[in-house]
Amino acid sequence: MYAKTSRTGLRFFAHAPGAPACALALESVAHHLLKLELANAARDAGAHAELEARGPDGTWRADVLATDPAGTWATALEAQLAPITDADITVRTEKMRADGVTSIWFSDRPRPPWLGAVPSVRLERSEGAKHLTVAEGLVKFTGRGWRAVPASLTQLLTWAFTRRIVTHTPRTPLQYPQRSLATVWTAPQYITAETAHLEEEERQRRVQEARLAALQREKEKKREKIRARNQVTRAKALTEATAAEQAARTQPPGRLWQVARVFRLGIDQALAKLADEHGVIATVGFSTGDPRYAGGVPLVDERGVPAAVFDPDPGRVRGEAFLLLAGLLLIFPSTADQRRFENASNIKKKHRPIDGYRTEFVETPVAGAARAWGSRACTCATPRLVAKIHKAEYPAEPSEQMGPAATLFRAQCRTCGSRYEKPWRRTGSTPINQTSSLEA
Repeated sequence: MYAKTSRTGLRFFAHAPGAPACALALESVAHHLLKLELANAARDAGAHAELEARGPDGTWRADVLATDPAGTWATALEAQLAPITDADITVRTEKMRADGVTSIWFSDRPRPPWLGAVPSVRLERSEGAKHLTVAEGLVKFTGRGWRAVPASLTQLLTWAFTRRIVTHTPRTPLQYPQRSLATVWTAPQYITAETAHLEEEERQRRVQEARLAALQREKEKKREKIRARNQVTRAKALTEATAAEQAARTQPPGRLWQVARVFRLGIDQALAKLADEHGVIATVGFSTGDPRYAGGVPLVDERGVPAAVFDPDPGRVRGEAFLLLAGLLLIFPSTADQRRFENASNIKKKHRPIDGYRTEFVETPVAGAARAWGSRACTCATPRLVAKIHKAEYPAEPSEQMGPAATLFRAQCRTCGSRYEKPWRRTGSTPINQTSSLEA
């Protein structure tokens, strides 16, 4: 070997060409130079440094073994430039630890993937600088997270040898652009500061949870009072609806009852759903057309008590209709109609029960086709209306009051294509397509 001097002024030995093979000859110049800098920094930090020191049984060899002149501790300084897995570097670390030797792994590569898997530091050399400095692995706690600490290699080793810094697994994130490392070097007081910060966060979290729990309990008490009042008003509304149904049964069935049974799509499926899923044998109520059902069809049990309402109109849920529908099962002819009702009730919170409506839907052969023309309401100044009844379109016009057909069916504006939710009435009993044929 012969002596050489690097471009930075560092003196080292290199193998002469053709020299016999040895372990050192298999290492790169960069690896040799990093080991020499580690050895020099260790000596500057007050330690004794030995290159290529072997373990007691020869199972490991340290690039640089730094020891206390008094012999109280030993630390291996490893220059790792070649690729290595986390598992392999951990095994090598544990072998040295079993012999009472701690270790610190170093690299001057930009992003060593194993950094933080073991006690380690990434070094870098600033432009024009003679000595290496710490780039990653040395941090301090700033009150909310970890931040990198600038230090020279000699400073780092001095602090590590004197136990002024120790390894630590962060429990709060490292501040960008630092990577999150499983193991870092820091001072014990910063570990204490992180612990205090986390304890304070936990205390504040418990206080917040207790406050929210108290608010929730108070809110629930108010809701229970509202539920109690609603139970009374809903029972009254159901009693009045039952009385109206009994009164309607004393008269011959009305035309609306007949139309609902024959032409209202989904009625049969709704009655089957009540029987199969709820165990209620129901029929179409004679009180069909009563405004308390909000344009829906009452489905009453064998005693004449309303058990459900089929396809109510969200635009008519108010007053007595709200009190009754808030406590009954609402069945819709399609999922689209169910969503339309629920979305409308969310917008009009005044007509929404505190626990929401009980809604279900059935699959009809033409799901909601008799009424689902669009999600928007007509706002035309002069609407041109048409009503679709039993798969046929009939002429209609705006009205001061709801006509009989409007109680069960919906109108559409031909001008904008949206549904018409204001009062209307049918103006002819002949379907529009038939009228056009006769005129032709």
